[in-house]
Amino acid sequence: MSARTTSPSLPGISARTTGRFTFADWQEQSVGPADSLPRLARSTVVNSFAGGIEARATNAGYTFTYTGEGVGSYTGMELLSGAVDGREGTFVLEQRGTFDASGTRCAFEVVPGSATGELAGLSGSGAFTYRKGDTSVAYEFTYTIA
Repeated sequence: MSARTTSPSLPGISARTTGRFTFADWQEQSVGPADSLPRLARSTVVNSFAGGIEARATNAGYTFTYTGEGVGSYTGMELLSGAVDGREGTFVLEQRGTFDASGTRCAFEVVPGSATGELAGLSGSGAFTYRKGDTSVAYEFTYTIA
């Protein structure tokens, strides 16, 4: 999927862009007992974004709550260094999602004040749905740059 932007990336104007990301690395560890429910886990993840967001290797940390076998919710932060629709810089996404046997649903938003470089003043939110078995995940991102 190539990036699709619905509005030019001009200061103060809202834009919507899309693309895909893939998981490059996933390391998960139990927090506390690993054999009971509910249980907690944390993970470090590296993702690679293409499309409207270009970031070759992100750094992400998540905390999971498993409420059943393969069912639960999570929160996390992801540091992206790259570009949004050609404007370069870094920013952090705060993520909140749920998962079950069919996949994962997630909503995310830019952490206020986290953007640097040409992305300074970035705000926005987006979402993705991962379906079990997919090799990459489509995302949508609506943003403004002050």
